[in-house]
Amino acid sequence: MARKKKNEKKKAVDFTLFLSIMILVFFGIIMVFSSSWPEAMQKFGDGYHFLKRQLVFSVIGFMAIIILMNIDYRIYRKFALPIFIFAVILGLLIFTPLGDESKGARRWLILFGFRFMPSDIIKLASIIFLSAFLSNKKERTGTLLLGTIPALIIIGFSCGLIYLQKDLGTTVTLGATLVAIFFIAGMRISHLLALGAGAAGLLYYAVTSEGNEYRLERITAFMDPFADKLDTGWQAVQSLYAIGSGGLFGLGLGKSRQKFFYIPESYNDFIFSIIGEELGFFGSLLVIILFLIVIWRGIIIALKIDDTFGCFLATGIIALIGIQALIHIAVATSSIPTTGITLPFVSYGGTSLVMNMASIGILLNISRQANIERS
Repeated sequence: MARKKKNEKKKAVDFTLFLSIMILVFFGIIMVFSSSWPEAMQKFGDGYHFLKRQLVFSVIGFMAIIILMNIDYRIYRKFALPIFIFAVILGLLIFTPLGDESKGARRWLILFGFRFMPSDIIKLASIIFLSAFLSNKKERTGTLLLGTIPALIIIGFSCGLIYLQKDLGTTVTLGATLVAIFFIAGMRISHLLALGAGAAGLLYYAVTSEGNEYRLERITAFMDPFADKLDTGWQAVQSLYAIGSGGLFGLGLGKSRQKFFYIPESYNDFIFSIIGEELGFFGSLLVIILFLIVIWRGIIIALKIDDTFGCFLATGIIALIGIQALIHIAVATSSIPTTGITLPFVSYGGTSLVMNMASIGILLNISRQANIERS
């Protein structure tokens, strides 16, 4: 009888959020297959290579959503520190013989036969840890010694660990996400302005310091990609060609020309360009609308949850997804310099897809505790 009463009190998850994510994942499977076919045939002699792997990752991600949406999110507050330490250890293992270097950067880890990117785990673990830390501070969040400085140490350490992997794009993404959590928690505007000035200085150093000339070249290429369209401006120019040739309705699914080795990582860092080419303005608009729905539902959940930890955690998850999507689309449209950021739930990538879907599972559980209208 008691068990029956407990089940009756269990609320449904936010169905609008769940459905939007499922559509994005399904849409991503189709676009990964379409955009990866030429490279899959060239490298593996199997046009279905990336499709099959993305299907496996999607199934694992779906299982993660189902499991995590049924686990009370408040448990992560209790284990925030062990989760963060575990993620940090994985990040540090990259610099051991277990790390795998690819394209001049060590971002991969090979453990028990599996190859994955610890940075995706670090992002979620950092969100959980900072949310737990700030929820314990409450009214002291705005103070310099007890709130701002400890929070900045957490943010700086998390971002620094990823920056050591020569991944400036992910570093900026995580930094913006964690600052968004801190701002919602009650960070003072004066502290925010000082942080912004400091971050701008560090970014300038990261771009202009010795050994990072390629980053400065990307900014120069962004200013006028057509000035050197055969070298530094190649990616931006080809991306613009792809989106521009798509017009309103696109060339048709599977009919992209730029995926034939014109756009590098067409199924990953530039998948939005292929969407624009094959499905046109309306296909691109559909993807943007789906992300806006996800962000809208995430904001509603963060506003309607009574628990401060749940509010900060929901804010961090939705900020991470929104910022990643914004940067990816901005790069594809040459609105910002080129950087390797995937489109959440759509781009190819096992660790990224599974961790993003796991994050949504946590967010769906928060929605169960929130006072929102059920769809």
